[in-house]
Amino acid sequence: MHLQEPRLRQWHRALMEIPAPPFSEEARARWMLERMRELGLAATSIDREGNAIGYLREPVAGEPLVLLSAHIDTVFPAGTPLNITEEDALLTGPGACDNAAGVTALLAIAAALRHANVETGANILFAANVGEEAEGNLRGMRYLLLPAHGRRIAFAVALEGSGNETVVTRALGSRRFRVTLQGPGGHAWSDASLPNPAAVMAQAITTLYACDWPAYPRTTINVGALESGGSVTAIPESATALFDLRSVDATELLRAEVALFRAVEDAVIAANVKYDKPLLRSTIESIGERPAAELADDSPLLAIVRSVDRHLAMRTSECTASTDANLPLSLGVQAIAIGAGGRSGGIHTTHEWYDATGRELALRRVLLVLLDCCDLAVEAEAL
Repeated sequence: MHLQEPRLRQWHRALMEIPAPPFSEEARARWMLERMRELGLAATSIDREGNAIGYLREPVAGEPLVLLSAHIDTVFPAGTPLNITEEDALLTGPGACDNAAGVTALLAIAAALRHANVETGANILFAANVGEEAEGNLRGMRYLLLPAHGRRIAFAVALEGSGNETVVTRALGSRRFRVTLQGPGGHAWSDASLPNPAAVMAQAITTLYACDWPAYPRTTINVGALESGGSVTAIPESATALFDLRSVDATELLRAEVALFRAVEDAVIAANVKYDKPLLRSTIESIGERPAAELADDSPLLAIVRSVDRHLAMRTSECTASTDANLPLSLGVQAIAIGAGGRSGGIHTTHEWYDATGRELALRRVLLVLLDCCDLAVEAEAL
């Protein structure tokens, strides 16, 4: 695959030059569709959710499929300056690794299979999917796995970020909420006795952070955004905060959710108790949910990964993360997320960087895992 590297760098740079903020991935999806057609993939299209898809060969209704995906969206909002720099194998700029590296790897695998006219056991569905980041809530992957499509996904492999040896086998669950507190507002001096939504929100946040969250199973909370008021001399009419709750354990995740609701409720009740009628009210809106799940240690897919790694003299480094693999795992489909090679840093910052040195090894790894999955899917079908 090393002969492809100049083309991979061209693709990688081109992807970075196309903004793909959450819910605005159309331009990058169209670019991916063009590349898929150039490579000769079959039944290419952009589906109703915005995923660019194609098959290794013409699909047959009801046949087992192996899904190879890479999300095309980034965390960066519209208008983010790109400021891309390139020096030898090093690319720097928004989304250089997450997930331009994964999407480039998807194209590399498709190109290698088409160039060599490889006949796989099961057919492969290539998907450049939307909606992995931020409030996308895995919408692209959810659409791909809809039962109404009649697709029989035997295995799912998501290409995510960098690294040669990592494989995500444990899906980090998360729940995300938008909490809004609303009050009458007023003048900082003459209405000082009225409830302040910003202060009450601060109390709720302080209470939540004071909870004893376990190190195992690891559970975390984060307030990722705060918004309130517009003047230093005014009591704001509202305050809004975005909460991100994460855990590898579904029970602990539910406990964190209950703690959030209770912290908000208690803070609002305490603020309203001094008035004849409630002046402050709260709304809590769910803006995202990713199920916690795990690939069984004795699963055929994990056995394939370990076998390939032994063949390549690599160490299998299993880890936990929140990726597109969360959804198929939660639905009982054997799934992993796997690195696209190279090294990276500054993830989710505008100075994110990706060094493609050694990318070939990871691509070989992905290809071998994919081919073994295709064979096993057909064997399982025959049983």
